[in-house]
Amino acid sequence: MAAAPADDGAGGAAPPAGPVPTAEELQPYLDVALAAAREAGDVIAAAWNAPKRIDTKSGDADLVTETDKKCEELVLSCIKAAFPDHKFIGEEGSAAQGFTDELTDTPTWMVDPVDGTTNFVHRYPFSCISIGLTIGKRPVVGVVFNPILGELYHATRGGGAFLNGQPIKVSDTQELRKAVVATELGTRRDEGFMDACFDRMRRLGQAARSLRCSGSCALNLCSVAQGRLDVFYELGLGGCWDLCAGVLVLEEAGGRVLDPTGGPFNLMSRRVLGANAHLAEAAAAILAGCKYDPQEPPALPPLV
Repeated sequence: MAAAPADDGAGGAAPPAGPVPTAEELQPYLDVALAAAREAGDVIAAAWNAPKRIDTKSGDADLVTETDKKCEELVLSCIKAAFPDHKFIGEEGSAAQGFTDELTDTPTWMVDPVDGTTNFVHRYPFSCISIGLTIGKRPVVGVVFNPILGELYHATRGGGAFLNGQPIKVSDTQELRKAVVATELGTRRDEGFMDACFDRMRRLGQAARSLRCSGSCALNLCSVAQGRLDVFYELGLGGCWDLCAGVLVLEEAGGRVLDPTGGPFNLMSRRVLGANAHLAEAAAAILAGCKYDPQEPPALPPLV
């Protein structure tokens, strides 16, 4: 679900203004995120089998529905009521204004109201609401809820990662040849991108046991976090709202998050590699030698 790339102010970013709050201090934020996710999940579930009004943003593969808009408004309302001074970066709001707001040290909520909109339209059961909070440019709260499968992931920085209230951790797979790898085709269909995309799929797919495309960045990251997948990478995804919550869940589950070519991860770069600790470097080494289209989003310096 692509939005126009923006100058995110990543270069030369200042360090966080203060220490990251403790897991206990983050609990009020988590409580609001969980409540908002459950409400939005009810909206998604209620609309799952109903006729849908579908619009496109940048092409036939980049869809938006009334449910996306309704869920984002619902979550925004919940957050604003609880934390009126916080900032908010949502997918549909960013698409409507044509750019993504700059990320600052101020507490900032990043929301994808329906991550996996194409899945939602086609009733393929991998759609979710993704809600993340950053403080000092770092994800500190993450909630990802798939109401169709009844899977609710959450994490706070330093507090661990959970699926339906039970602790989760990444797989112990130690060899790429035994790994299940996930990626996404994205929304571009031009020849330059397709050549680069399938070169990466071919090279990493050859090294792995199998390859998956399930259609949701947030759920792919959470699937690595719970050991359902071993590696996930994507370039040219919609924006930080796709990543914020899932990245934290994965890190708190013991995983690693890098730039696909092995450098430091930047939340605003629209590119990510998430894996268990054994496979991150090996996957990045392969991806570093693959094709990249000049119009794909570049790697960015770390935010903090």
